[in-house]
Amino acid sequence: MSSILLSLPQRYKRQLQAMTLGVIIIYTTLVFYQSSYGYPNIDISQNPAAQKYHNQKISEVQTHHMKLLQYESSSTNTPAVAAPTANPTSKPQHTQSESQSMRAAMEVLSNPVHSSVMQPTTVIIRKDFHSFNFSDIELPVERPTASVHYMRNKHLLHDLSQRSVTGTPKPPTTELDDIFISVKTTKSYHDSRLAMIVKTWFQLAKDQTWFFTDTDDPYYQEKTNGHLINTKCSQGHFRKALCCKMSAELDVFLESGKKWFCHFDDDNYVNIPRLVKLLDEYSPTVDWYLGKPSISSPLEIHLDSKNTTLNKKITFWFATGGAGFCLSRALTLKMLPIAGGGKFISIGDKIRFPDDVTMGFIIEHLLKVPLTVVDNFHSHLEPMEFIRPDTYQDQVSFSYALMKNQWNVVKVDGFDTKTDPRRFYSLHCKLFPYFSYCPHR
Repeated sequence: MSSILLSLPQRYKRQLQAMTLGVIIIYTTLVFYQSSYGYPNIDISQNPAAQKYHNQKISEVQTHHMKLLQYESSSTNTPAVAAPTANPTSKPQHTQSESQSMRAAMEVLSNPVHSSVMQPTTVIIRKDFHSFNFSDIELPVERPTASVHYMRNKHLLHDLSQRSVTGTPKPPTTELDDIFISVKTTKSYHDSRLAMIVKTWFQLAKDQTWFFTDTDDPYYQEKTNGHLINTKCSQGHFRKALCCKMSAELDVFLESGKKWFCHFDDDNYVNIPRLVKLLDEYSPTVDWYLGKPSISSPLEIHLDSKNTTLNKKITFWFATGGAGFCLSRALTLKMLPIAGGGKFISIGDKIRFPDDVTMGFIIEHLLKVPLTVVDNFHSHLEPMEFIRPDTYQDQVSFSYALMKNQWNVVKVDGFDTKTDPRRFYSLHCKLFPYFSYCPHR
């Protein structure tokens, strides 16, 4: 029993010696680590040597973090991304306490007191600061997913396709032969209005222009190369006759297979090259209603006005026929079941308005396709003299009218006013001076 009692203190003594040695080793290690790197949340400002070392390293922290702060302030909406490190192959060495200390250091930098009075800080002092890993403020790098690869390949294929056609110019979307141009006229205007068109801009689009009239005329049938169509509609300038001819124009276009339907009146001068250029900016496979209104506000009409219980107010825009308008084939195909085959006339009778208003009613109200205003169309309802001569080549259509014994015409030099009171020939020769009858310039 006594031997056991003597052996116990000896065992405890050896254990105590081992524990003491371990404590000494741990303490020595901790002191060495602290002298090299320092510790967070430890104030070492009381040691002058350590204070000097601390000041030197905090200066490095200030310099580096000021760059980060400047970057963040210059891109407030962009997540901060770490600057490249000097040793990109080094493994991450920071811990959670290190990250907290780095954030505390940035708070110190934002404190103006820090520049004048050295305050106790909670920073990590590291000799290898420049190789410090900033992954705690870096955005995670996402692994490419299947969708990402698809988008990248899509962009690459698009880029390659663009490069493959670099040497070949893109063909135009619309050419002259893609356009169906219809002109509404009447028997009493054949020798005046129709004659001027045939001698001027019709010569630039003989195969594409068709004249819709109300009588047979062998002379102009020959002059237009068979492009004079007798609609059998009534003669005159009233609603039923106008809607009848517009209905015929629409039906003939639908049978033509052309991409664009452009309607003009017989008092319009059409700048054919400019018309082609305009339509080339739009796709005929999209619903387009191109024209220009003649009123400053949408038209308001009331349907079924005789029956007050069914009275309905409708507002919509319409392109005036006096300036001309163009419809894409996609839009006219949508109009086919509503207005094709003579149904256009029925709609005009119901709303009791002329052809251009009926067209706007069908497109804007029934089909919900808005009018796209093109300022380059002009009717006699606006003063022609305000169109600047230096912009004539940019305009699509012009017009004229005799109002109160005074001509509303463009101001253009050329033929004398007695020979060319409507200025059609003078305008044509200004745009296309190579015609044989144009004065020498």
